Amino acid sequence: MAALDAAGDPDRAKKSARFFKTGPGEYGEGDVFVGVSVPDQRTLARGFRGIGRDQVVRLLASEVHEHRLTALILAGWEFDHATGADRQAWVDTYLEQVHAGRINNWDLVDSSAEQILGEFLVGQDYSLLRKLAAEDDLWRRRVGIIGTFAFTKRGDVGPLLEVAPLVIDDRRDLIQKAYGWMLREAGKRCGAEVLLGYLDAHAAAMGRTALSYATEHVDAEVRAEYRSRR
Repeated sequence: MAALDAAGDPDRAKKSARFFKTGPGEYGEGDVFVGVSVPDQRTLARGFRGIGRDQVVRLLASEVHEHRLTALILAGWEFDHATGADRQAWVDTYLEQVHAGRINNWDLVDSSAEQILGEFLVGQDYSLLRKLAAEDDLWRRRVGIIGTFAFTKRGDVGPLLEVAPLVIDDRRDLIQKAYGWMLREAGKRCGAEVLLGYLDAHAAAMGRTALSYATEHVDAEVRAEYRSRR
């Protein structure tokens, strides 16, 4: 923690606080920044490889955003090199922290949900992703959505298509963006027909933001036609 705090930049901290919406009533309300860039966090984290789960949990308990993100960077590295019961233990720790509300901003979710939980579930029962996506909590729901990316990268859109009906009616901006982004990635990685088939069936029910994200790389005329269905 001391190394991160010493590397902080007050001007960057102010900009980050605005960017991550930390004001009253905003999604990141109360989050604290010290002003360390992500590349610098990764550089500092290299000196702590081999960190234990208890130390990661301690970092995740911090009110400082960069402490929590660095903890997740380290957790991802340790999970990648873990095997057997140790691998399961890292996932258990991750889920405990998700439910404790400590993975509570979009960058924290996006840097860990696929890399830890999604990767662990590949080749296994992935119903946990559906369970998380069905929750009302913003961050747990986003974990469920982004966790499907590990499957999509391998050409399997099944988990995403099972999660999609659970979130299609959620108009919160950070759910819309995650849902639309994952659909766009499905089109890029699994074939345009996957995305277009989904849009043929569901574009009319999708929120504007999700549809915009999903169709970002679609031909302009086709994109306009889907957007006109709303």
